[in-house]
Amino acid sequence: MTCASGIGAQEGFVIMSTDYHQIEKAIKYLEENFQDQPGLEEVAQHVNLSPYHLQRLFRRWVGISPKRFLQFLTIDYAKTLLDESHSILDATFETGLSSPSRMHDLFVNVDAVTPGEFRRQGAGLQIWYGVHPSPFGDCLLAVTERGICDLSFITHAGQQECVAELHRRWSQAELNENPNTTKPLFDQAFPSAPHNGKRSVTLFLHGTNFQIKVWEALLKIPTGFVCSYEDVARYVGKPSAARAVGNAVGSNPISYIIPCHRVIRKMGLVGNYR
Repeated sequence: MTCASGIGAQEGFVIMSTDYHQIEKAIKYLEENFQDQPGLEEVAQHVNLSPYHLQRLFRRWVGISPKRFLQFLTIDYAKTLLDESHSILDATFETGLSSPSRMHDLFVNVDAVTPGEFRRQGAGLQIWYGVHPSPFGDCLLAVTERGICDLSFITHAGQQECVAELHRRWSQAELNENPNTTKPLFDQAFPSAPHNGKRSVTLFLHGTNFQIKVWEALLKIPTGFVCSYEDVARYVGKPSAARAVGNAVGSNPISYIIPCHRVIRKMGLVGNYR
């Protein structure tokens, strides 16, 4: 009995040691690849376990799921980015300039609707729109004679929902589907090959004065940096309006070009973006 018991204990230590090294390997993989947000199946394949077995072992050894551990890694990184961004952002906003390297030298001009045009909701305005394949999936791009007025990515809701949202924003405008008209501006924003020299686009923005201020502030966030809603509120002169800034960021009508994805919560949490 003693001998059998000793063998059983030894086997148990071997199993525990194997489990420990596999979870150690999983943790290291998550730490090195968290920016790619690997799924459970990918991590399980890396450590030669089934997703179910990895989930069970990871919870036993780490106390939380691999997904939750990945969230903590992401939040810590986001907090670090916020800390590192402050001096750069202060300099950028104090000079009133957008980063010259933003969006690979894409220079953005802003043309906002007048108060009268805002009240008319686009009456007498012609808008052309088209769907184009971007690096982030199909997107709907809408333009007027004065510039791009909408850029949204088509999700499970489909193209018609994007068109309906465009019509809600410009309720009195005349909408026409014409991808040939929108293609040149799409190519400016998403070039298919490396681009020499500066590209320039004009955005025709429909929003309240406060929303326009917030969107213009987002255009000043340099590539590779992030800021918090509180930072943006301070930069637009409304330091106590972080919640209103969040609403304005969520209402951004021109995804990607106006980089709402560079604004995150002060605690490092990333929000949902169009």
